[in-house]
Amino acid sequence: MLFTVHLMPSDEQFMVSEHQTILAAALEAGVRFPNRCQIGACATCLCQMIEGEVQYRLDPVMTAEEKAQGWVFTCQAYPKTDLVLQLD
Repeated sequence: MLFTVHLMPSDEQFMVSEHQTILAAALEAGVRFPNRCQIGACATCLCQMIEGEVQYRLDPVMTAEEKAQGWVFTCQAYPKTDLVLQLD
């Protein structure tokens, strides 16, 4: 299954499969996306999810408050729905 990721405020979009991380799909699509370690340690790819739902194979180290605010480690997150993400 494929999902659409809409990036704000740049208004860019790309497709991601349910078996691919958001970051991997962005890079494959040629989208300039902040990243460094790609294993969830540096938090460079952290962004806020405005709409949608993701899942992780291993839960990232985040506080309950950060999760409630919609923060997502895109290098570890797999989409469950279409997404709108805030990058700034």
